[in-house]
Amino acid sequence: MAKNYFDRYIWLIDTINRHGHIFFSDISYLWARSPLNKLGENYLPERTFHNHRQAILDTFGIEIKCDRSMGYYIANDEDLEEDGIRQWLLNSLSLNNLMNESREMRDRILFEEIPSSQRWLTAIVNAIKDQKTIEMTYQSFNRTEPNTFEAHPWCLKLFKQRWYLLARSEAYTEPRIYALDRIRTVKETKNPLIVPKKFKADEFFRHFFGIIVDERKPETIRLKVDDDQVKYYKSLPLHSSQKEIETTEEYTVFQYQLIPTFDFMQEILSKGRSVEILAPESFRDEIHAEIKAMLARYE
Repeated sequence: MAKNYFDRYIWLIDTINRHGHIFFSDISYLWARSPLNKLGENYLPERTFHNHRQAILDTFGIEIKCDRSMGYYIANDEDLEEDGIRQWLLNSLSLNNLMNESREMRDRILFEEIPSSQRWLTAIVNAIKDQKTIEMTYQSFNRTEPNTFEAHPWCLKLFKQRWYLLARSEAYTEPRIYALDRIRTVKETKNPLIVPKKFKADEFFRHFFGIIVDERKPETIRLKVDDDQVKYYKSLPLHSSQKEIETTEEYTVFQYQLIPTFDFMQEILSKGRSVEILAPESFRDEIHAEIKAMLARYE
């Protein structure tokens, strides 16, 4: 996907999303005056517009339809609201478009850096869209030298300002996680991509907090949160399974169904003394042991 076409897709999605409904003539008018129109086109060709609609559907799963009385609109916007990834995409695209059209504001809005999101993300998305494998050179933190191999890219996941790829290579029977900032090269091959028919990315990560996966079964985790922090958990849940099961004037107990992996333990520890693991006992013991080890460093 050439970068200029990707920018067009971003602009078109955001324009329709912001207007709700918009006629093609208005879309064409706005494109002619957009800073992203670097070729200085006086209008957006209708054939090009429809090609972009199809590409947006194929790439992002965003369906643009037409109502003769009201114009073009995003037909599956309700699905998008329930889809965290695509909702994040729309929000990101909207901000990206705003920044491109308001360059004088660039020094007034600060972002967190996402390593290698631009360098490798598009190439991997293209391979998934084209149903092809990739040849990837990867530098693991556990190896002294990079390793080059063919991989079947299953899905991408953004977690804590880093992009990760879930992919399966011939060296392993199960898919593995690869951080995009540790990739050295990526190129699409001509070999067909093989993904299990029943695979669904959201289901695969359903019981995990982040990107660390293992074969343990999910557990019922109860977290006691001090009252002055409760609103933060309600406004931005730690996990999709978060459920409020007890509330007092001093604290709230939240319940989760997930596997307590290392990255979840690190998240809990980062909350400091405002939270307490109530159950399961085994995870509470893990947290306790880690806190004791941390305390020993300061004695």
